[in-house]
Amino acid sequence: MIELKGITKKYFYFPALNDVSFIVRPTEILGYLGPNGAGKTTTIKILAGLLAPSEGQIFYMGRNVQKELFEYKRHIGYVPEQSDIYPHMTAYDYLLMVGRLRHIKEKPLKDKIVAFMRLLDLDKDMDSTISSYSKGMVQKVLIVSALLHNPSILLLDEPLSGLDVTTGMIIRDLLQKLARDGKIIIYSSHILEVVEKACSRIIIIHKGNIVADDSVSSLRELMKLPTLEEIFNQLVIHADTDSISDQMIEIIKYAV
Repeated sequence: MIELKGITKKYFYFPALNDVSFIVRPTEILGYLGPNGAGKTTTIKILAGLLAPSEGQIFYMGRNVQKELFEYKRHIGYVPEQSDIYPHMTAYDYLLMVGRLRHIKEKPLKDKIVAFMRLLDLDKDMDSTISSYSKGMVQKVLIVSALLHNPSILLLDEPLSGLDVTTGMIIRDLLQKLARDGKIIIYSSHILEVVEKACSRIIIIHKGNIVADDSVSSLRELMKLPTLEEIFNQLVIHADTDSISDQMIEIIKYAV
């Protein structure tokens, strides 16, 4: 179980997160939703141990993460929003490096890399440099690097970015099976359709504050709206989108 208690993060006195608290249990896939700038990536980076909160604490299995950060990170698989990955390395060498840093034994590590690459249709390109990869191919490598050591916690920040439809479906099915095996999964995204299908629970964050925390079905019942998109729009989008789009059409047509 992971528990966030009163997590606040400030940048130059501006709060990116404001007193965020929630619990995620094994077998849950938590969808963490919000518009750009809402605080999603900041939360994920704090959970990954890459950022320190300005205030608040995180507990994993009852232990304070900040006091045992190195041990806590051993349990984490993290797919970042930005694909910061060594472009001069081959995918195989990159994954070999990641696995060695995770202290995976050499033969199982090499076998796992080859098997993953084959299943994700990268086996013919695994000796090519990452700089030659498409965005979707890089994303596959990042996902594999997060799974190599069989982590207890998966932190996913826009994990399907750049992936083709088939691979996206494979990853979605995989996450559901990993959750059934007892993993803790936090899935941050703005793609509502995928989150609605994949996640057992939804948190919606807006301007650093949690504005909803429940299952999709419960949110529907509470707000009497049929889709997650309509719930999301009701909670976080206050502009008249139809009016704005009409005005944009007028600008496009102006003086042509």
